[in-house]
Amino acid sequence: MAFDPQREDYQRLGLRFARSLKGKNAAQATREFITFGRRFAQDRDSLPQSDSDRAFHLVTLASRRIDYELPFADEQRAHRIIDDGHRILEEAISLDPHCYDAIRMKSAAASSSFDAFLTFLNERSDEVRTHCEEQRAAIPPDEPSERARLMANIAMRPYLRWVATQAEEALICGRNRESLRLAHKALELDPSDMADVRFTAALAYAKLEDESGLQEFIATRQKTRLARPSDDAWTRLALLSLAFKRHDLEEAIAHLDKLLDSYPHAAEALIRQNELPEGVFARLAVAPYSEDEIILALSEATVLLQEGIDLQGRGVLSTWLIQETARKRPQAMLAVLAQQANDAQSGR
Repeated sequence: MAFDPQREDYQRLGLRFARSLKGKNAAQATREFITFGRRFAQDRDSLPQSDSDRAFHLVTLASRRIDYELPFADEQRAHRIIDDGHRILEEAISLDPHCYDAIRMKSAAASSSFDAFLTFLNERSDEVRTHCEEQRAAIPPDEPSERARLMANIAMRPYLRWVATQAEEALICGRNRESLRLAHKALELDPSDMADVRFTAALAYAKLEDESGLQEFIATRQKTRLARPSDDAWTRLALLSLAFKRHDLEEAIAHLDKLLDSYPHAAEALIRQNELPEGVFARLAVAPYSEDEIILALSEATVLLQEGIDLQGRGVLSTWLIQETARKRPQAMLAVLAQQANDAQSGR
């Protein structure tokens, strides 16, 4: 369900191309539309597009660089990627001063702290919503219904990403009730939850130690037409955390077992607990139940794992997860230790 910038870029130009065929007979329109995919991939400039479309394309380029290349780059290459990303985002804003994705992404890098970035997001949230609603209201009434629905959805996406980012930043800043309020706001706007903001909500409920609220939230979400049940890593880690806090280790272990069963690569990820930087365009688009997803969930669940620092400098829950996972999956622990030894030898 997560936002995919490249797919959205394709959808935006596809809609504009379809509108450009208006007035042509069915045979002509079909012949021309057959060429769209090739032209999009090989000759994009030949397609009809506005400055806002060009700006969004630049956002997709910046997102690819910052969100999907930067986390795996060495220091020298990382500096080049950051510089390129900033330059691309500035160009996007110069093309479209209302390119709020670029504005938000640029501010994420420029803000001096998480609190400063959250303040920026809060201050401009109403402005973003007004602009997106104006774009939605400007859809011609004679558009075919299916196309009009997609146009309306795309028009509101920058605001949904804005609110989802607000919720994530509020969670990081320890403003858990605010995070939960914003998550529910996003879900009211988009019950299908393209922003996957329900994951943020699950973590916020756990931070507030509101187990009944989380269970009610899960039950309510299960009634909607989601593509998957609430057995994702974020929800499972939230439930595990709550059980651990009330010293119900039997239930905590049961949640851990389900996590290990649902995610084939969970054991090594739980032992390593590597942190990924936040996606600046949106939460990273990863495959459900993949290794990437469990790593991403653990990284975002740091707010739970690092509570109550122990003698080893880790959070109490973090240490327990490592020890319990190693006990259940000793081969995974050996694999992690071997990799750490190799990394130390190679100087990484």
